[in-house]
Amino acid sequence: MSDAFGTNLQLLCSHYRSIAEVCRRLAINRAQFNRYLSGQSLPTRHNLKRICDFFGVEDYELSQPPEQFAALIGSRAKDRPAARDPLQRLLQPLREHAGDLRRYCGYYFEYSNCMSVPGQVLLSLVQLWEEDGDFLFERQERQERSGAGAAEDWVRCRYLGAAFALHDRLFLMDYESLTLNEMSQTILIPSYKSRITRLNGLKTGVSSGDRRNPACTRVVWEYLGAEINRISAYRQVRLYRPDDPRIDADVRQRLDVAPLKNGLFEIE
Repeated sequence: MSDAFGTNLQLLCSHYRSIAEVCRRLAINRAQFNRYLSGQSLPTRHNLKRICDFFGVEDYELSQPPEQFAALIGSRAKDRPAARDPLQRLLQPLREHAGDLRRYCGYYFEYSNCMSVPGQVLLSLVQLWEEDGDFLFERQERQERSGAGAAEDWVRCRYLGAAFALHDRLFLMDYESLTLNEMSQTILIPSYKSRITRLNGLKTGVSSGDRRNPACTRVVWEYLGAEINRISAYRQVRLYRPDDPRIDADVRQRLDVAPLKNGLFEIE
């Protein structure tokens, strides 16, 4: 079973840019995932469900003989035209009309006023990339529980979404992929400079916990580069006090709450 599982898993991964991308999007350790691919070990029930949900297959299908599995995957792809998917059909005009976001691809720090812990600044790590002509992104957040210290005492969130450039604005829609209990939307003002540094925008979502209040905050995206040290960057992902020296004056000013104008919360 493990040999067939590894071979079938390799076939599924071949539809993505790299094994590293699959591991990142699954949030599974690369060394452990390599053992699945080689057939040296099988995933736990929890990881198996994540793998199956991610690739859209059933767990028993992954244990089928590779030739049978390959035929199954091939026929399934043919039987799933875009026109039969109402959600894909709904978004298709946007995909065709949206502008090119390739110059924005890369990594960013996102600064926002935390919706769950008012008065704190939340620093998140975002990656935006192109895949088959679409622009997708991942945003990682983490917040330390009160009085926590160990790594497992951090609350982690992982958002996955799509980005569209429409008439001089960048629209980003995402959902929380670990709990599947919330969505958010971000609208950014594009940069017209030759070099992207920081982008201003607004983000709407809900606060975590029992109250789940709808909220809106100013947001700042700070461009880090096309390739970064992800481990070093992720260590900075957390909540900060607004007067923390790691939050510079420019970011604080951009996040400052402006008064409502005619009942609207706007930025320029």
